[in-house]
Amino acid sequence: MLFYGPPGTGKTMAARELARNSGLDYALMTGGDVAPLGSQAVTKIHQLFDWAKKSNRGLLLFIDEADAFLCERNKTYMSEAQRSALNALLFRTGDQSKDIVLALATNRPGDLDSAVADRIDEVLEFPLPGEDERFKLLKLYLDKYVIRAGDKREKSWLRFFRRQPQKIVVKGVTDDLIREAAAKTQGFSGREIAKMMASVQAAVYGSKDCELTPGLFREVVDYKVAEHQQRRRLAGEEPKQDA
Repeated sequence: MLFYGPPGTGKTMAARELARNSGLDYALMTGGDVAPLGSQAVTKIHQLFDWAKKSNRGLLLFIDEADAFLCERNKTYMSEAQRSALNALLFRTGDQSKDIVLALATNRPGDLDSAVADRIDEVLEFPLPGEDERFKLLKLYLDKYVIRAGDKREKSWLRFFRRQPQKIVVKGVTDDLIREAAAKTQGFSGREIAKMMASVQAAVYGSKDCELTPGLFREVVDYKVAEHQQRRRLAGEEPKQDA
């Protein structure tokens, strides 16, 4: 399978949930793990597939940043060891297998070797969330990082030595305010939204009264939006409009 889309859109999470719901064991590697292995890469690839056969339930192997390892073989910067490792993987995936499911994730599907692309049975795109999806994600992470913050208390003896998180009071953070934030966060990935709401939590804990007000919420959102736009400018990317 091929999962493609921008960073932070849930490709790794989807692979993990697919393995869990399918009753498969789950293993993760990145394309960048291969190059440092040098001449040992071919041996390690074969060992990986031999190890997968030992699973009684079958294994879902997730290769993140797959283009770093499985790029077109005529690329001039690919070392001979990398080419050999790619050939080893192609050899082990030439036929259907009941032992292993291979899921590849990349931000650049066009860079994959044509022989790798030929082996792909399912292709799933993971786009950036639209405004409605961002609204739902904002509500999800508001509940996780703010509303339910302080609910879980340490029950062991360690509670006497650790400061317990304080309950956050939420005042005036309505759906309209969250929709306003959803409109402002155009181009944000799910991961960026989660990190932004974690920053909202940190801002509240840094405040005097441990309260989340509309003013404080807008302040953090505006700061994170400006930060996001600055990163896009540094990367030379043009902002995209919601479809």
